[in-house]
Amino acid sequence: MTNGSTEPEFSMYPLEYLFRVAGMATKSTMICTVQSCVKITAMTTLNAEQKRAVETTDGPVLIIAGAGAGKTGVITHRILNLIKKGIPPHQILAITFTNKAAKEMRERVNHLIAEEKSINRPISMNERPFMSTFHSLGVHIIRENATLLGLTRHFTIYDRSDSRRAIKEAMIQCSVDPKKFEPGTVLNMISRAKGDGFSRLEYFDGAKDYAQETVANVWEKYDAILAKEKSLDFDDLLLKTAQILEKYPAVRTHYHQIWKYIHIDEYQDTNKVQYRIAKYLTDENSRNICVVGDADQNIYSWRGATIENILNFEKDYPLSTVITLEKNYRSTKNILAAANNVIERNLMRKKKTLYTDNAEGEKISLIVSYTENEEARAIADTARTLIEKGTSPREIAVLYRANFQSRALEDAFIKKNIPYQLVGVRFFERKEVKDVLSYVKAALNRESAGDVARIINVPVRGIGKVTVAKILSGREDLLPANMRTKITQFWKLLDDIKKEIEEKKPSEAIKFIIQETGMEQLLRQGDTEDEERLLNIREVVSVAAQYDGVENTEDSKTQGIEAFLSNAALATDQDELSENKDAVRLMTVHASKGLEFDHVFIAGLEQDLFPFKRMDEGDIDQAEEEEERRLFYVAITRAKKKVYFSYTMLRTIYGTQRVSLPSEFIDDIAKNLIEDQAPPERPSGAKALFIDF
Repeated sequence: MTNGSTEPEFSMYPLEYLFRVAGMATKSTMICTVQSCVKITAMTTLNAEQKRAVETTDGPVLIIAGAGAGKTGVITHRILNLIKKGIPPHQILAITFTNKAAKEMRERVNHLIAEEKSINRPISMNERPFMSTFHSLGVHIIRENATLLGLTRHFTIYDRSDSRRAIKEAMIQCSVDPKKFEPGTVLNMISRAKGDGFSRLEYFDGAKDYAQETVANVWEKYDAILAKEKSLDFDDLLLKTAQILEKYPAVRTHYHQIWKYIHIDEYQDTNKVQYRIAKYLTDENSRNICVVGDADQNIYSWRGATIENILNFEKDYPLSTVITLEKNYRSTKNILAAANNVIERNLMRKKKTLYTDNAEGEKISLIVSYTENEEARAIADTARTLIEKGTSPREIAVLYRANFQSRALEDAFIKKNIPYQLVGVRFFERKEVKDVLSYVKAALNRESAGDVARIINVPVRGIGKVTVAKILSGREDLLPANMRTKITQFWKLLDDIKKEIEEKKPSEAIKFIIQETGMEQLLRQGDTEDEERLLNIREVVSVAAQYDGVENTEDSKTQGIEAFLSNAALATDQDELSENKDAVRLMTVHASKGLEFDHVFIAGLEQDLFPFKRMDEGDIDQAEEEEERRLFYVAITRAKKKVYFSYTMLRTIYGTQRVSLPSEFIDDIAKNLIEDQAPPERPSGAKALFIDF
């Protein structure tokens, strides 16, 4: 059963419920099966401002929610309150940014509905609010209106590698030298333009130089490839949705009649297209839109997020109600004092000051090391001590500004035999997993040339690149008879897979694929690495099983597999986090957004690294500096009990060892909040350092 969103309902995976309702008094219950018991935490009280946010249900509402202020709990209780007031659940829409956040929101709402005694029973399992990410919402709207775009429900969603392949092909068609225009850069320029709401023609008309004209020409060929393969890329999921809503008033009215109350979480992270979608979905008469966010946590301008959306909300929606949540339930007083010291230096913000009833807490520790390797060992040693004193490894996070910093940290944690999880290695990007998904996508969409090319020779069938090129160009009749037989067998395999998808549950269809294609048998005969790959493709079956309960509709026999493919395509770094894995988390500060840990290390707090400055650019401007400061603020506010700052005196970047200076952000914090730190001891066997300033 489904509510139209891209994940199954509450009753389908009861073992996965772990509700962390930060910010409110709570009570706990247990859901138990033969296998295990899961603790479920529910709110019992709200503070005055939270209660006001929950009860203000009509008209435009802006909720400025500071870090750790319980915003997810407020949104879910607001949804519950609407239902208690008689609003049909299916008329409520709630949008956030990650699958993880959407899943948590969905679980909390379903639990609240199940526990609320005042709601008339029964509520149909189809009577649920629509809760998803922006991109999943886009997939939903596009699938329902696919014919308007010349597509079918089974259009393919390009991942990053698919897009790079198509961009390279488009550049070849345009005779563009990849040495002068790097394909990744061209793709980024197109992606940013789409995020800003530009169509290809609008971008071409506004091209200011040869580079932009070249990108526009490549974009034209790229769009042609997408159209031929009945595909959309990640950015199209938003841009095409906005274009449908803008171009077709009847479609817009249709969704106004369905969704009467709109909720947007993390509103500070919306880009221009997401802003337009929110505007189009909001009925101009009722204007029942509630946005929740914090300008102080706007950290994604590099991917198009614009802080103006939240700063200008009151101009966009006159007579709106503004509610500020400043009480923090996560961190100690010292941590919040440091965070407030940092963020109050920014000018582009809505003023607020976080406070808490929590304990004073420990001061911030400062770790000073000679090199990045010494820094990594010092962090690992401190983490080891915490673990030995009883801290769970999963309650420790090491955050850093740039991905390259993870290498030294990983080495240190391996040598110290400390369990860790590197966030950023995505399950659905593994080759063998992508092979399985490509079989599904090719079976449903024969026009998806990238997927066909990917798996036509997996496992090996003796079909070479020249043969593949002839097939994809429609010259299959020119192939030798024995090769045509192989190709016929391949097409027959895809037909069989499509039949399984339409007639069986998603998990059963995936089992059929890994068995009938020969992938499972091949990996069974391999080495240790193949054994791990085998486990990965079997895990795909487990993931697909989460969608076995999704009901099909008259319009589609494949709702479950569609939801599975959508979530696989839209997975983020945070989706890789496993609550069951008791390990220290290593991740960038960007990846940590929305998470919390008892102990947080912020590594590499050095000028030009954090705040970050690109090597080929001059000094960063005010807007960039304020975003870096917001990023530092986000890092600090991930911590519940203790923060550790770390920097080095020397750091090797791009093969060159450089003198490092402590980050200016450290000086933003009052000295009484930071522990005194002795100079680092010289590493054993190290030569004296003579530095001429």
